[in-house]
Amino acid sequence: MVIYALALGAAERGTAYIGQYPGIGGKLLFLACTGSVFLAGAKILDCIRHEKTLDQAKAVPADA
Repeated sequence: MVIYALALGAAERGTAYIGQYPGIGGKLLFLACTGSVFLAGAKILDCIRHEKTLDQAKAVPADA
């Protein structure tokens, strides 16, 4: 749901950029907005994986 919300906001912002900067500049800014969603989604998924790894490391006894 978070990634969907990010994508929706990025598409809205990209559409505003196309209106403000007609032509190739607006299209490039639109692509930058949508590309940022992929980066944010990857970061979110990476953090989830990192938290699982930390939880597993805490579950292992120190003297094992």
